[in-house]
Amino acid sequence: MTRLTPLQIEFIERVLSLRPLSATFDCDGTLWAGDAGEGFFSWELEQRLVPAEIARWARSRYADYRAGQVAEEVMCGEMVTMHHGLREDVVQQACDTYFAQAMGANIFPEMRELVGRLRRSGCDVWAVSSSNQWIIRSAMRWFGIPQDRILAAEVAIGNGIISDRLIRVPSGPGKPEAIRSALKSAPDCAFGNAIWDREMLAMSGHAFAVNPNPDLREIAIANGWTVYQPDANR
Repeated sequence: MTRLTPLQIEFIERVLSLRPLSATFDCDGTLWAGDAGEGFFSWELEQRLVPAEIARWARSRYADYRAGQVAEEVMCGEMVTMHHGLREDVVQQACDTYFAQAMGANIFPEMRELVGRLRRSGCDVWAVSSSNQWIIRSAMRWFGIPQDRILAAEVAIGNGIISDRLIRVPSGPGKPEAIRSALKSAPDCAFGNAIWDREMLAMSGHAFAVNPNPDLREIAIANGWTVYQPDANR
């Protein structure tokens, strides 16, 4: 187990001192460095997990997204619905493999420790992400967060086969919407790193901008939110 620094321990203790009963965590960039959703998207195309015609469409669509021609929540939804017709267990196994190989080492140790200690204290901990449901399930096994505490980009499943019917895409305003559908009240604490987490942070009792992008850092400072930079990214 990685030995935590005094600064990491101080951050954990600061959160625990609030005695939160509920907490919501963004995932990519907040619990680990990098974007597991985008990483898996590129990896699965290289691995030919989806049919060739879907892969060609997906690459073109992603280029449009990067050029600002496709909205964030639309692209996040399509990164899930593009698996329409595949067996869910096949996609889940691929996500398990990818996360272990490419992302496990990027987990911020203090965030993993914080999640564990919050859960042991009785806090109701939720993962809220616009990445696909399968990669977040893979990741949360590393944090001990059960599947029924995951709010990710999700589609309906029928007889083990993935459909193209979106259930949710928790991005931007979609994050509070997903949280309200699952929690009786706003979270006591929320943690996020990007502009797409702004609404979730604003609805919480205590907002933590963790490893924030410049735009969220500016918003966090203006609102008096706690800004924390994991040691791994200093």
